[in-house]
Amino acid sequence: MKHLQFQLLRKELALMTQAEDVLGYSYNKCIKIGKVDNYDPDQLEIFESLTSRFARLSDIITQKIFRLIDKIDLDDDGSVRDRINRAEKKGLIDNAETFIFIRELRNRIAHEYIPEAIQLIFHQVLENVPTLFKTVEKINLYSQKYHPL
Repeated sequence: MKHLQFQLLRKELALMTQAEDVLGYSYNKCIKIGKVDNYDPDQLEIFESLTSRFARLSDIITQKIFRLIDKIDLDDDGSVRDRINRAEKKGLIDNAETFIFIRELRNRIAHEYIPEAIQLIFHQVLENVPTLFKTVEKINLYSQKYHPL
């Protein structure tokens, strides 16, 4: 059973790394644009890619990686908040509240349609991408303790 979990974790870590790479590509483009009051259509397209990739990586982390690490570590499944709190205790993230904000931001990305609110989302995503990058690094370090990987 553990062998299958390790195999699945290896696959999920590879997906996480791919998602981080494409998020990094979008992030670098958006950093050059920065936070502005009105984005032109080309800039909107670039920022929409960023938010989509941000949401994807945050989902992989919370819905796949944290859940799988909890299974391997024999922790109860529980809610997303439970997984985030355990991730903080394990040192996978620095601050549970920050990651809960990221989760809420991910939900707003999927359901927001008001242009002014979308602009705020762009700015908040831009501010929180480094947290996801740091989390990926911590997950990779933590996963090294599973030698069969």
